[in-house]
Amino acid sequence: MTFKAPVKDMLFALEHLAQLDQIARLPGFEDANLETAQAVLEECARLNEEVVAPLNWEGDKKPSWWQDGEVRTTPGFAEAFRQYAEGGWQGLQHPVEFGGQGLPKTIGAMCTEILNAANLSFALCPLLTDGAIEALLTAGSDAQKATYIPPMIEGRWTGTMNLTEPQAGSDLSLVRTRAEPQPDGTYKIFGTKIFITYGEHDMADNIVHLVLARVTGAPEGVKGISLFIVPKYLVNADGSLGARNDVRCVSIEHKLGIKASPTCVLQYGDQGGAIGYLVGEENRGLEYMFIMMNAARYAVGVQGIALSERAYQKAVQYARDRVQSRPVDGSVAGAAPIIHHPDVRRMLMTMRALTEGCRAMAAVAAAAYDAAHHHPDAAVRRQNQAFYEFMVPLVKGYSTEISHEVTSLGVQVHGGMGFIEETGAAQHYRDAKILTIYEGTTAIQANDLVGRKTARDGGTVALAVAAQVQATEAALAADGSPDAQAVRVRLQAAREAYEEVVRYIASQAKADPVAAYAGSVPYLMLAGNLMAGWQMARALLAAQRELTAGRDVAFMRAKIATARFYAEHILPRALAQRDAIVYGADALKALALEAY
Repeated sequence: MTFKAPVKDMLFALEHLAQLDQIARLPGFEDANLETAQAVLEECARLNEEVVAPLNWEGDKKPSWWQDGEVRTTPGFAEAFRQYAEGGWQGLQHPVEFGGQGLPKTIGAMCTEILNAANLSFALCPLLTDGAIEALLTAGSDAQKATYIPPMIEGRWTGTMNLTEPQAGSDLSLVRTRAEPQPDGTYKIFGTKIFITYGEHDMADNIVHLVLARVTGAPEGVKGISLFIVPKYLVNADGSLGARNDVRCVSIEHKLGIKASPTCVLQYGDQGGAIGYLVGEENRGLEYMFIMMNAARYAVGVQGIALSERAYQKAVQYARDRVQSRPVDGSVAGAAPIIHHPDVRRMLMTMRALTEGCRAMAAVAAAAYDAAHHHPDAAVRRQNQAFYEFMVPLVKGYSTEISHEVTSLGVQVHGGMGFIEETGAAQHYRDAKILTIYEGTTAIQANDLVGRKTARDGGTVALAVAAQVQATEAALAADGSPDAQAVRVRLQAAREAYEEVVRYIASQAKADPVAAYAGSVPYLMLAGNLMAGWQMARALLAAQRELTAGRDVAFMRAKIATARFYAEHILPRALAQRDAIVYGADALKALALEAY
């Protein structure tokens, strides 16, 4: 089945939920209006539907392979990447002064979804390059920016993020890669990095590795980590490529999913030391890397939405085509397409509602990011920054967890055929699993939500968001339609459950941290559910207005139906999550460790 980018739903989210018209009033974004967004999304859709999406299945069957230190990507990937780069897509959100398009994240996020829905394995290379560009824009010297950013935006070079080591997974205090200062101001890098996405490939002329390492004599723990640029090929003063640096790919991993994306083991310094260039100041590397990490975490959440969309489209097509059994209401005399059966419709509606809810949540978060960085009023910037930071673990954690649910439902809709690789449904399910793991597992996102985003300020930001949800409840009440009233009842119940949990987490984080953190992932899932449900409620109100005006009647009716389904079938999960968090800690602690 071919992939069709959901451009209409994206434009609806941009116009009515992210309020793109307000983003277009910010300095630097004057041209980023709805017409621009439509033109960009339609062109992005064309490239990905025609060029990138057809390679998705090929990449699963013929993944990247390693031989003698070199990696060859799936046939067709290099040419697709060339077209992607020549179209200016790598620089979509990056500054014009370095060759980028300078568009807001609000539009860029939708393009990211389209790319990842087309081909997740392929999209990982641009994703990591985006992160490297952002890190250098923030912490790099002027010379480093001028040397490395334009070629990455042009797609001639790509970027990576090197954190993990065999003994240092999520605990980066254990990083042992070392950096030895040299008289010329460079450093020699020695060590092993694992799980490096696109750490070696044949799609670009050079690879800019951003590497965490410990300078000789640096303090132990995370306070002694520095960040270095270690290019695959050294760069001459005129910008041309020089000698091969002392970094080698010694193997690639064989994975459950995203098989076409080479996940590399990189060895630094086997032949005297890889030449590295310090980014910013010594011992501040983790701080700089988190710029890249936060950008990647949001993007991984968008990947979850993308896979959900792809799985939903495939499931709907199969449900329309597969004829099996007579409908229970006798509406068809004989066997009918399975989309007539109530449980199949329940699964499809769950897939659709979760995907649209998370897309809306991500769009609103992106708009807050743009306002936080471009609004002329400092107070408005701070408010939006706090909201965006609160939303990042939800976009990452909730959207990736629901992608696992949605892609699993996609297999289930296919029945036995979904378990057969040739139908393609299983690939989406396998690909989705990594999203809850990399760039910080769901538990890491949840710990961040509990510690930094809730307990630290006593729940102030979390409860301020709840007040915005309550304002939407009032708007639903004023609307008066049966659909709006039904959504209001469920939204209010979920919001009240959320508020109870926020107060519980804030009070227990110090008094009984095990109790607070025992409920961290359920809290993340409750909060993500509420935020997505809130945006679906706002979508319902917008769709009601459009329907009253007689605009795009079929689409608006579908949006209203989907919002009501979300409210009545998905928001109620919040109450069970509330109970597990507030009352379930003792049960979790009851079993002695030796009894496991």
